[in-house]
Amino acid sequence: MSTAEAAKKGWLRSGTHDALVRTRALLPTRSDFTAMRRNPKRDVLAGVTVAIVALPLALAFGITSGMGAGPGLITAIVAGLFAAFFGGSNMQVSGPTGAMAVVLLPIVALYGPSGVLVVGLIAGLILIALAFAGAGRYMRYIPLPVVEGFTLGIAIIIALQQVPSALGYHGEGEKVALIALSAIQQWFVSPDLAPVLIAFGVAASMLLALRFRPGLPVSLVAVAVVTLAVMITDVDVATIGAIPTGLPAPAIPVIPWGQISALLLPAAAVAALAALESLLSATVADAMSVGERHNSNRELFGQGIANLASPLFGGIPATAAIARTAVNVRTGAKSRLAAITQSIALLIVILVAARWVSYVPLAALAGVLLATTVQMVEVSNLRTLMRTTRGDATVLIATALATVILDLVTAVIIGLVIAGLYALRQVAKSAHVDELPLDTGDHSEAELALLNEHVIAFRLDGPLFFGVAHTFLLEVAEVSDVRVVILRLSRINTLDATGAAVLGQTIKTLEGRGITVLLSGIKPDHESIFQKMGVYEHLAHTNHIFTSTPNAIEHARTHVHKMPD
Repeated sequence: MSTAEAAKKGWLRSGTHDALVRTRALLPTRSDFTAMRRNPKRDVLAGVTVAIVALPLALAFGITSGMGAGPGLITAIVAGLFAAFFGGSNMQVSGPTGAMAVVLLPIVALYGPSGVLVVGLIAGLILIALAFAGAGRYMRYIPLPVVEGFTLGIAIIIALQQVPSALGYHGEGEKVALIALSAIQQWFVSPDLAPVLIAFGVAASMLLALRFRPGLPVSLVAVAVVTLAVMITDVDVATIGAIPTGLPAPAIPVIPWGQISALLLPAAAVAALAALESLLSATVADAMSVGERHNSNRELFGQGIANLASPLFGGIPATAAIARTAVNVRTGAKSRLAAITQSIALLIVILVAARWVSYVPLAALAGVLLATTVQMVEVSNLRTLMRTTRGDATVLIATALATVILDLVTAVIIGLVIAGLYALRQVAKSAHVDELPLDTGDHSEAELALLNEHVIAFRLDGPLFFGVAHTFLLEVAEVSDVRVVILRLSRINTLDATGAAVLGQTIKTLEGRGITVLLSGIKPDHESIFQKMGVYEHLAHTNHIFTSTPNAIEHARTHVHKMPD
């Protein structure tokens, strides 16, 4: 065997081993199943409680997405089960969410139900790829104002989407504000109080219960009471209609191959949202529980598997649900058995109670979601962020507006860009150039006078990058009536190509004016950047680079003495 063949075989063996290690790290562990046996009764009770809360939300979010109540319920069952089994959090509950419904609505309008199912499959593959790439650790860098901003924007969109149903009208499309306004205009022409009373009655009961008895599953009770009243009185209001009476057999969705390229961007948006919301929810679950720490890459993997499975049964893309996860933790869940129980309980519902569920008024579900939007927004958090700094307030408002006007992923990108600019501004403010007295030691007064008159030392503190480099150039290049400038570089903690290029230009400018430039204290990791950017080429001599400032001072003194008056 040749050396090349041996190297290739070794590389393949090493790559295969690394792939196996990464795969094993993403799969369920024995400790997951051990935890499920510790307190099964408590986990089952918590799972049933979550199912009671999840049922009306699954129906509502399915309708809000444009796919219908049935796919919403199927998603809660299938995606909830797979995410619970493969995910990286013991507390997490997954299914259809308001944020995902907002993203899916324009996809349904443009590509139809088959397009949404294909988007779910592609998004699942993207999430699995992100898990293998270890991308979970990067989600913690998303600033809080961005998170709060898109949450506020989502809440506004969901509330606007419920206006037609709450007024007794049917409205779908991407322009939710215009559709809501049109429904309001139609209602004033021909007002119908029944759906309005149903929607606001359900919402009010949920919000009152949240204030006085937060542990009660009032949403399901309110929806059940309203549904029973509508059936008895035979009030003419729109209902959700037929839902599946069982879980459909798995089937590969019809793939519109001609639209695959057009579906890649929406799928990336869905994957980004699923990753963001799931890891955010897992972080919230960790904070609410004692001793729990989620595995971010496993969570991405679990959400990827869930989004691959859900479309196969006719479901929609899913993500972890913060509200249902919070209920799960508060009701005493200790392992992922609770989330698994939630899916089983919802499956039992469609097996034995699908007929009654089909009579649920759309206005009742609108009320559930209106109350949910109120719960989504933490007013205290918004108030605090608005008062903290101007940058935080700007990021929050911009992200919220972009979410409502554009789309969620674009909004997050805009929020991150603005937050990044403010961060760079703060970093730039922390950088400064100080003119320092030289450490001259025991020198005569004549020598000191000579040094103070003809030699200046500048110490660069902090980062030297594109945000501050040109300010540095202006400060240093303005020196006059000197013969030697010493640039002390040991305290530069960040350097990029722009900073190095500007440093070179500064040296060139000073040397062009007859001022000798000496460099001292260059860090080893910065030296390669200076060499690649040609900084040293602008120095008058290669010996004008020193490891320490005292050596540079001694050379500057000698240089000044040699120069003619």
